[in-house]
Amino acid sequence: MGRLEKRVEDLVRDWGVVVQDTLETQSSFIAFGKRGDQAVALKVIRQPGDEWRCGAVMAAFGARGMARVYEYIEGAALLERLNPGLQLASAALDGRDEEATEILADVIDRMSRPCESSDEPLREDFKAFVSAQDWGKGFQRYLASGDSQIPARLVAQARQFYFDLCASQRSVRLLHGDLQHYNVLFDSDRGWLAIDPKGVIGEVEYEIGASLRNPVEKPELFASPETVERRLRRFEAKLKLNYDRALAWGFAQAVLSAIWSVEDGFAVDAENPSLRLANAIWPILK
Repeated sequence: MGRLEKRVEDLVRDWGVVVQDTLETQSSFIAFGKRGDQAVALKVIRQPGDEWRCGAVMAAFGARGMARVYEYIEGAALLERLNPGLQLASAALDGRDEEATEILADVIDRMSRPCESSDEPLREDFKAFVSAQDWGKGFQRYLASGDSQIPARLVAQARQFYFDLCASQRSVRLLHGDLQHYNVLFDSDRGWLAIDPKGVIGEVEYEIGASLRNPVEKPELFASPETVERRLRRFEAKLKLNYDRALAWGFAQAVLSAIWSVEDGFAVDAENPSLRLANAIWPILK
């Protein structure tokens, strides 16, 4: 029995899960089933990485705009199973992008509300989570790597924006870190809810970046100045955020996302969805 299988078997036993179905992804193993009368999903992360502490992040949100977490340890979590679990991406891909943006804004709004749970991190506990500054180290890694798939000028511009924004953040908080159309699912009882948080400390404007570069398979939808501006105006109206900061974060994060693709071993060129978004935003920034 492999290490992952042994971890799953132990957690199924320890957390009293009756498994009905399973799903394997590149990053995790998911067992769907029941614990008593509760429909649950057991998520076991394959190896340490962005989602290794997803259970602690979800607990910190206290079910505000997010699926509930019933048990968790590092590398695994027992979650509320969402039914039917329809991805928000389907709305955007079906021509209802404005509706999808409104739903994303509502989820962010619910996630931002005060929580009565004692699990909510206090400012002195923020050091337990990764920060936006930490993620920005990818710029320097790329510039030092010698790779030339992403224009050095674009990387330098994005890096400057990114760290200027980091230095001037206001009201930082725990964010989802990857809040986009594939990480928001519909539940018939609780409505639209976020899943799979990475957890990052930053201002609310930072949270918008991932949604601007999705649904990833349809860059012709999102990589245009008109779509970017329309989406950001909806976020601005719902969340009272700073439009210019969200726009600049969107540009910088798009380039950083392309850098992460290179680091993950993917070929990146001008047709990369994240770079297409960065190039669509640049004229607005100027």
